[in-house]
Amino acid sequence: MFRNTQLKSKKEIQKLRDANRLVAQTFEMLREYVKPGAKLSDLDRIAEEFIVKHGAKVLYKGYTGGSRNTPPFPGTICASVNEEICHGIPDDRTLAEGDIIGVDIGLRLRGWCGDACVTYAVGEISEEARRLMEVTEQALYIGIKAAQPGAYLYDIGAAIQDFVEARGMSVVREWGGHGIGRELHEPPSVSHVRMPTRGPRLRPGMVFTIEPMINLGRPEWVLLEDGWTVITRDRSLSAQFEHTLAITPKGPKILSKL
Repeated sequence: MFRNTQLKSKKEIQKLRDANRLVAQTFEMLREYVKPGAKLSDLDRIAEEFIVKHGAKVLYKGYTGGSRNTPPFPGTICASVNEEICHGIPDDRTLAEGDIIGVDIGLRLRGWCGDACVTYAVGEISEEARRLMEVTEQALYIGIKAAQPGAYLYDIGAAIQDFVEARGMSVVREWGGHGIGRELHEPPSVSHVRMPTRGPRLRPGMVFTIEPMINLGRPEWVLLEDGWTVITRDRSLSAQFEHTLAITPKGPKILSKL
C-alpha cells in the first residue's frame, strides 16, 4: 500500500491546492442555498455550474468505482441527509427545517483532483444533531493533528476513534480516506479507526484525505437498492467532514480550505 504511494513535489502540491481551493469555494458558494425548501437536484445543478464556470470538471457524475455491478453515480455532489452516511443521491427530495446534509464534492482542475465534504445544518437543528456535527468536525481536526511527518499512518484512525467513542458516538469503519493526485483515489488508504499495527510512517510529499463518518448511534450500515446510498442500520443521524491535506516537513497542510 505505502510502496505504491506517489510523493508529490512542491509544484504538484500547489496544483492540488488550486483544485482543492475551488472545492472550498464551491462549498462557500453553496452555503446560502442550503435551507428549508431547497431541492437536492437544484443544489447539484448549482454546484456543477459553479465548478464548470471555473474551468474544472466534475468527478462524481458517471463514477462507478471501477465495478461493473455499480450503476454510474448520477450527480455532481453526494448529498447525504440525516441517517444517510455517504453517497446520497442528489434527487428531487426537498430539505426540511432541522435536517442535516453532508455534501461531498470532487473535481478535477487542470489535471489535478480536489475532494472534501461538509455537513450543513438546515435551519434550526436539534441539540443532538448540532453536537454530532461538532464532534465530527473536531474528529477531523484530531486526525489532521495526528498526521505529522514521521508519525504513523494508522495513528490517525486511533486518534479519531478514541476521541469519538469517548463522546458516546461511533465511527463508520468500512470507508476511510485515500491518497489523491491526478486520480481521485490513490494509495494510501487511511483508516478512521485503530488498526492492529501502526502502519507505515508518514513522509513529506504524501497527499491524502481524512474524512470521518460519525454516527450518533451504532456504526453498522445498510446499502440501499439504488446501489449508492449508505444509511445507518439503526437509523440514527450521521455526519461527515473531510479535508485533503499534504504532509510537509513542518506538518500537515490543509489544501481544501479557503
